[in-house]
Amino acid sequence: MTASEPVAQPLPSTREELLALHREARQRRINAEPGGHEWAAASAEVSHIEVRIAQVEREMTPPRM
Repeated sequence: MTASEPVAQPLPSTREELLALHREARQRRINAEPGGHEWAAASAEVSHIEVRIAQVEREMTPPRM
């Protein structure tokens, strides 16, 4: 990891917090130059958050699918 790379933070545990974080990451991706470093980083973050949202939703009773 270089000094310019962000330090990975643990994701929130609630669906609502994850959705807010997802909106922020999507907005960063929208504002970034397509195909650039910032765009790729935001895209990866969006994907990572989406996986965690799916995990949280599967754990709900009843599951939200």
